[in-house]
Amino acid sequence: MQFSVVRERIAAAASNVVMPAGAPELVCTGYVPDGVTAPCFFVAEFDVEYDKAFRRGMDSADFTARVLVGRADDKSAQQILDSLLSGSGTGSLKTAIEAARGAPGEAALGGAAADLHVRRVQGYRWYEHNGTQYVGAELIIHVIGSG
Repeated sequence: MQFSVVRERIAAAASNVVMPAGAPELVCTGYVPDGVTAPCFFVAEFDVEYDKAFRRGMDSADFTARVLVGRADDKSAQQILDSLLSGSGTGSLKTAIEAARGAPGEAALGGAAADLHVRRVQGYRWYEHNGTQYVGAELIIHVIGSG
């Protein structure tokens, strides 16, 4: 797996999410931005397990992505975040990202990985990024691919 390609393609998949009516478009990037234009989705840290199959046949990685929403109005910001964290539907990041798995038998992320799965949401809380507070959460995305 080429990690930079995987990061960029996860962000591209996330950009297909449909935002709630009246909410700004979701800004998506494969890397941690210096400054956030909310709402924002970005791929942050990742952990890798090498050699999951004999002779470098497969690696697996857990990518931590964050979604941050501005807090001009605390309730509406949390409602937008809740919508993005739904398990299904056009406004679901899980649905948008997992659509990049491809059809059965196809490689995921346009050939950058064998498969992926959004495992969980964690850390629903206030985040500070470059001195500004946002309500946000983390998505853990499990990706497997060639070693």
